[in-house]
Amino acid sequence: MNRAPFRHLVHLSLCLSVSALSALSAGTAAAQSMPAMPASGAMGKPMAGMHAGISKEMHTSMMSGMDAMKNMSMSGDIDKDFAMMMKMHHQQAIDMAKPEVEHGKSPEIKAMARKIIKDQTKEIAQLDGWLKKHP
Repeated sequence: MNRAPFRHLVHLSLCLSVSALSALSAGTAAAQSMPAMPASGAMGKPMAGMHAGISKEMHTSMMSGMDAMKNMSMSGDIDKDFAMMMKMHHQQAIDMAKPEVEHGKSPEIKAMARKIIKDQTKEIAQLDGWLKKHP
């Protein structure tokens, strides 16, 4: 039995749940104007110039993608809603992986980011194909 679609749904549900819990715990007003990610790395040490900006861009990209998913109108068709949300979710992963590939230092994490870009791009194409067949 192929459990990949189920794993994706669970993963997406967890991401959305974490987002919702964060918003609830921070309060509605605070959640709408979340502070920028601090320019510090591990153990609070300041990050070097350009990399601090890149990390902040990744964070901003992730938050805007989560906002887009939160604000997405649901159609009531679980398959269509899943496909549309997963497409957005995968695009977020790609957007976050690109700066890692370009500027990351760890060969292992950079390889993971390249794989994410490759795999998520393929899955977006599959979701687009399904959405075209099911308008």
